[in-house]
Amino acid sequence: MLSTTPRTALGRSKDRARTDRDDLYAVLDAGLVCHLGVVVGGSPMVVPTGYGRIDDTLYLHGSTGSSSLRGTGEVCVTVTHLDGIVLARSVFHHSVNYRSAMIYGRPRLVEDDEERLAGLRAITEQLAPGQWDVARPPSRKELAATAVLALSLAEASVKVRQGPPVDDEEDYALPVWAGVLPLHSSWGAPETDPAMIVDVDVPTHIASRTISIR
Repeated sequence: MLSTTPRTALGRSKDRARTDRDDLYAVLDAGLVCHLGVVVGGSPMVVPTGYGRIDDTLYLHGSTGSSSLRGTGEVCVTVTHLDGIVLARSVFHHSVNYRSAMIYGRPRLVEDDEERLAGLRAITEQLAPGQWDVARPPSRKELAATAVLALSLAEASVKVRQGPPVDDEEDYALPVWAGVLPLHSSWGAPETDPAMIVDVDVPTHIASRTISIR
């Protein structure tokens, strides 16, 4: 089960909460970009970035010179999937269908080389499954310039809204169309880098990735 803390307990729309840890994994594993919320120099900063998951640890990375990754204290990481626009009979009851996860914690800077590589692999595989095994691995210089953070998934919440609009009873008789406008995302055809020198076919793990990311 997911943790219940003052930061993860829902104050409103409690019926949208998901308490199974598998729901958290599903939201994270289906995503590509998270938003990392930190405080830098007394000011809040929200950074969109790639991520990867290994069991109950979320891995994030960036430049060692990035202000958002230096001296990181408590952070908040979010991942959201927009599944549709919910159009009601009244403007007040318009909404969206979505799946979202929010993780709180204090990330640790990964120092162990083996774990750093594992974290970077997880991030790469989250964006492009199969790519880590075909691309050149990071050099020592590149690793030295890369900071990897590990964030425990111990304190997390998941919120989901699905289904049609919910209007006030007296509004159901209004001659206004109501329903859901679903949103689907899909990959386009791979575009080969024009700077390619060696004649290489698009690899199978890239060419076959034409399924929806929902």
